[in-house]
Amino acid sequence: MKIRFNINFHTIWGQTLYITGSIPELGNWNTAAAKEMDYIEDGNWTLELNLPDKAVNLEYRYFLKSNNKLTFEEWNKNHFLTIIDTQQSYYLLDYWQNRPQNQALYSSAFIKSWFAHPCDKFERVLKSKRKIRLKILAPSIAKNESLAISGNQEEMGNWDPEKALVTACEKFPEWWVDLDSGNIRYPLEYKFCILNNDTKSVVRWETGENRTLILPDLEANETGIVSGLQFRDEQTQWRGAGVAIPVFSLRTQNSFGIGDFEDLHRMIDWVKATHQKIIQILPINDTTMTHTRLDSYPYNAVSIYALHPLYLSLDGVGTLKDPARNAFYHTKQQELNRLPVVDYEEVDRLKWDFFREIFQQEGEEIMTSQAFTVFWEENKDWLLPYAAYSCQRDNYPAPGLYYYIQFHAHQQLTKVRNYARQYGIVLKGDIPIGISRESVEAQTEPGYFNMNFQAGAPPDDFSFKGQNWGFPTYNWNAMEADDYHWWKKRFRKMADYFDAYRIDHILGFFRIWQIPEDSIEGLLGYFSPALPFSIEEIENAGLKFRGEGFTKAHIHEKCLPELFGEYTSEVQQLYLDRIDAEHFALKQKWDTQRKIQAGFAGKEDDKSRMIGAGLFSICNEVLFIEDHEQRGYYHPRISASSASIYQELDHAGQYAFDYLYWNYFYQRNNEFWKKEALKHLTPLVNATDMLVCGEDLGMIPHTVPEVMHKLQILSLEIERMPKSPDREFTDLNRLPYLSVCTTSTHDMTTLRGWWKEDKEKTQRYFNEVLKREGAAPAECTPEISEAIIRNHLTAPSMLTIIPLQDWLAMDAQLRIPDPDAERINIPAHSRHYWRYRMHLTIEELLQAETLNTKIRELIQQSSRNI
Repeated sequence: MKIRFNINFHTIWGQTLYITGSIPELGNWNTAAAKEMDYIEDGNWTLELNLPDKAVNLEYRYFLKSNNKLTFEEWNKNHFLTIIDTQQSYYLLDYWQNRPQNQALYSSAFIKSWFAHPCDKFERVLKSKRKIRLKILAPSIAKNESLAISGNQEEMGNWDPEKALVTACEKFPEWWVDLDSGNIRYPLEYKFCILNNDTKSVVRWETGENRTLILPDLEANETGIVSGLQFRDEQTQWRGAGVAIPVFSLRTQNSFGIGDFEDLHRMIDWVKATHQKIIQILPINDTTMTHTRLDSYPYNAVSIYALHPLYLSLDGVGTLKDPARNAFYHTKQQELNRLPVVDYEEVDRLKWDFFREIFQQEGEEIMTSQAFTVFWEENKDWLLPYAAYSCQRDNYPAPGLYYYIQFHAHQQLTKVRNYARQYGIVLKGDIPIGISRESVEAQTEPGYFNMNFQAGAPPDDFSFKGQNWGFPTYNWNAMEADDYHWWKKRFRKMADYFDAYRIDHILGFFRIWQIPEDSIEGLLGYFSPALPFSIEEIENAGLKFRGEGFTKAHIHEKCLPELFGEYTSEVQQLYLDRIDAEHFALKQKWDTQRKIQAGFAGKEDDKSRMIGAGLFSICNEVLFIEDHEQRGYYHPRISASSASIYQELDHAGQYAFDYLYWNYFYQRNNEFWKKEALKHLTPLVNATDMLVCGEDLGMIPHTVPEVMHKLQILSLEIERMPKSPDREFTDLNRLPYLSVCTTSTHDMTTLRGWWKEDKEKTQRYFNEVLKREGAAPAECTPEISEAIIRNHLTAPSMLTIIPLQDWLAMDAQLRIPDPDAERINIPAHSRHYWRYRMHLTIEELLQAETLNTKIRELIQQSSRNI
């Protein structure tokens, strides 16, 4: 069986085109074993293969090598060819597949949910053994529409739309049509259009000039296949609305004191009823380390693959045969479900008791089932170390318990995904930027991480001392060395359950705020990777470098009398010893004595505040921080202009430091950070078909919007956190289409809480943004909440996702009286208890017709339900 590959691609001297694919003859996707193509002329490349006469599903793609190095490859949608008739030969004319400008439409969010198509179109049967098949990618075809082709041939209706050929759909969004090559005269001119199935009329033609095709004479029993075409459509800018709510916050009549995967079915029902299209949740990976409230933090997972056991619906796992035990758990379920917030430790204790009981009852039967065998084969690589970790943590000898739990979690969440897709609803997940340093992956794959550093965030609106998340930073060199295998596995696991995802702190792919391992606050960090200054550069800028740093004399003179004067000299000396060693966590001896003297024994928050105060004051005496890997090179300390040491500089010194500071944060590193981000993010966003969104809040490098636009990653836009320094509030009317617009996030106060934070700012917002006269009301009324949400819905953003608390704010009868009770997280509190729950059940929400009607009307008026 002969296959002739052909493509037109213009190259320069030293460049060669290759093909790799899913069969041994094309290297089984190993680029080192790919086939080199032959150059003919005028940019035309060809390759002829002779394959065994057997049916095959062939996928393949082209890539370019320059001086034997891979430099450019096609977009990640492979060409594919299904060969059934082995007596045929095939002439393939492919078009190079560039990343489309509307790439989001090709994501699984659109393909498998919003634009999902039944693919039951008419297939044109030809008797001729010499036929031409035209294949085209077209995702923006509604369920009541078809894709058709018309052209300058009688075979294609001679440009008469009523005689246009309707294409077939085998694997959406790829459509195809067969032509009899004996009836085609060249050049063939043609164009695609969209037809309404009911009226048979043209909805719209594709944009651009007519397409032209010229093929050589086909051999007997040879099929010509044209692929790599993309429907040219500049009109489709679909917009949708949705809700943000953590799984643990869900409440139904059947909840067990915490939201679970079964509750998501009911939330999907409500989203469908209100014409919303997406549900955004927080991370759902297992965070169990201590079985205490500390595990409530959803961004500190013990495994990047394992799902959280507490999100399992007990009813979905099974029923105990002992009636008394069933009655016991039913009683506890009712007690916990009446609580206003999550009692994490009690829920954890009871659910784990149930898991052990039900596993003893039916674990063996489940684990010998065919469904479990399939799950095991697909997930055993991570299940084995995860179960070993869990056994050691719980002092429980049976790893099968953890396999059993994860199997049920997988089944329950898969059912949720399928249920959502059935109604055109997308589940949007959340990928944390970091992992716990105690996690399975950090222990089994330590080479991917810098365990002597911690990730965090510089001082910002969330925390004036910065944030220390405690996660190890990534060893990007090791990640790059194996083509980001670790990240790709992580993303692909996410794709089992989600059609869209949010990259938490996407700025970390440009550079991360890196903090020494022993630091407690985030103040002592610097951006990594970055281009620090040499001493020569600092002095050439006009600033005499002061290299004393954190010395005993400097700290003793400047800090200790004010900070620790009330403590003994021994305590002070121990503190200085830690400074000398460049560590800023206190020794156990010092910690114990300080607790006794200050009466802080057991009060960890007080301890953190005191240590933090010390570090804050110490930082106040430093302008530069030395790079830990490039000794003798220095990073300007963030917010250093407020430090006393800065105030001691003369005017020329302050000017010199200001120049270095501005150059470092806003110019020097921009292109470097851009290259880093493109290098890391490009292979990752291409690893799956999920719609990619990025949380790009904080101190944003100048090149972030450019990179996100190039990769078509949706940005996050918040009205009260403008990205333009000359605005107090974001202009919602000027948001980019590729963005997610929201009123607040889980790290912020809700609308009603924000309204009360700063009365003067609220007044300006009331007058200047809402265009209202007079004094702003003390409370964010339902009418004001509705006006704010209306503005967000009418923004150009592809998605407007409103936290459930803000949707409820529009209804005086439904919203909770205390707006502070709506808050999910306070980033400045490193040990915040994540326990917010809906104060009403989803069943009650489904019956709230006044609110639901209002939401439907707002979405309808903003054209977000089309």
